[in-house]
Amino acid sequence: MTDLDASRRKVLGGVLGGIGAALAAGLPAGAAHAAVPGGSGAAGVVAGGSGVTTHGGRRPPRPVAPVNQEAAARFGPEYRTLPTAVAGVDVEPLIGIAKAEDIAARRQKMVDFIWKGAGLPSAVPTVETGVSAPEFASLTGVRRIDRLTVPLQYKITAKVYDILPRKAWNRRLALYHNGHGEPLDTMLRTVQALLDRGYRVMAYAMPFHHWNGGQQIEDPRSPGTMLPSPSHRELVPWESETFSTLTFFLEPLVVTLNHAQAAYRPASVEMLGLSGGGWTTTVYAALDPRVNHSYPAAGSLPFFLRAASPKPSPTTGDWEQTRASFPGFYSSITAGTADDYLEMYVMASVGENRGQLQILNRFDDCCFNGVSHRVYQAPVRDRVALLAGGRPERGRWDLLEDATHDDHTISPHALSVILWDLDTVNVTT
Repeated sequence: MTDLDASRRKVLGGVLGGIGAALAAGLPAGAAHAAVPGGSGAAGVVAGGSGVTTHGGRRPPRPVAPVNQEAAARFGPEYRTLPTAVAGVDVEPLIGIAKAEDIAARRQKMVDFIWKGAGLPSAVPTVETGVSAPEFASLTGVRRIDRLTVPLQYKITAKVYDILPRKAWNRRLALYHNGHGEPLDTMLRTVQALLDRGYRVMAYAMPFHHWNGGQQIEDPRSPGTMLPSPSHRELVPWESETFSTLTFFLEPLVVTLNHAQAAYRPASVEMLGLSGGGWTTTVYAALDPRVNHSYPAAGSLPFFLRAASPKPSPTTGDWEQTRASFPGFYSSITAGTADDYLEMYVMASVGENRGQLQILNRFDDCCFNGVSHRVYQAPVRDRVALLAGGRPERGRWDLLEDATHDDHTISPHALSVILWDLDTVNVTT
C-alpha cells in the first residue's frame, strides 16, 4: 500500500469515525449524516436545541455550482490534484485539540499573548451617530450609520462603521472585515445582502488600510515623536515583551463587540472576512466565543500546507499571519507537531450555537488556492463533531471549495452559500 493510499484510508476512517461518534451519542441516522461531508444538515446550527428553519418540513438545499470550465482550462493539473506535500500526512495528530479543556487552555494562551495577561479589554468605543460615510454611499436600505472609534496604543485609532438596516432588525449582528486594501466591491455586495435580510452590520478595515489609513503612529523608541503609517511588515519595532502589535488587528473587534452587547444585545453574532479579513475572522472567532458563526474567505491554510499552494508559490501569508513573526502566539499547547490553524478552525466551531464555514477559492489569483485543503477537511469536521457530541447545534465546521471563478473575492456563489447557512439557522431571539 502506498503512502497516499494510507492517507486516503485515514481520511475515510475519520469520516466513518464522525458517523460513529454521532451514533454513539444516541442521534438518529439523519443527525449522524449531518455530521459528515455532504450531510443534509452539515451546516445547520440551532440555538437552545430549537431546530433549524424548515420549508415544508425540510431544509432548503445548499446552493451548488459547477466548476467554471473556462477558468479551469487556464490552470494546470496542480489546481485539481493533491500536492505531493500531503502524501503520507496523518492530519489527526496535527489537530492538538482533543477535549473542551484544550480549547479553554489554547484560547487563554492566545489572549495572554496578545494582551500580556490583562485579559480581553472591557473598554467601549466612542460613538458618533448618523455620520456620513462615503465608502458606503452606494448601499440601499440603510437607516443610519454610526462611527465607532477605538483608541489603541501608540496614539493610533481604529474606526469601525456600525450600519443599521432600514428593514426591521432581525436581532443579529454581522461583522464584516476587509483585507489588505482589497477593493470595496466584495464588501459592499456582502454588506448589502446582509442589510436586505435585516442584519445590523459592523464594517472593519485592517490597520492602516482604507478608512484607517493616513494616520501617524508614535515612535516606540522616542515617545512623542510621530512617524508615518507603517506597512504591517514594518511593525517589528513596536512588538515587545510588554506589547503585541496583534492588538492593532484584534482589539477593535473586542471593543466594538463590547459596545454592541451593552447597547443593543444581539441574539447572534456572525463574522465574515476576505483575505487578511479572512485571517482576522479565523483568529478572532477562535479566541472570542461571542462570535457564533464565522465565514473566513481566502484567509489561511494550515502551516504544513502553505508551500503547497500553487500560486503564488509559496503562499506564506502577510506578516501577522506567520509563525516567524509571532512564535509565542502561533504555539500550540500540545507538544509535538500540532498546527495552529487547524486548532483555530476547531476553536472557532465548538460551542453552543457556534460553527464555521471556511471558504477557499480553487483558482484564486492571489493566495491559498489549489485543492490541498481537501486533506484536512474531513479530519477537522470530524474532530469538531466529536467535541460537539455529534450535535451540530453544539458545534460544526465545514469547507467550501469555490471553483466558480478565478478571482480573490467572496464570489456570488460563495455568498449564496453563506446566506443559505445563515438563513437556515434558527436563532432564539
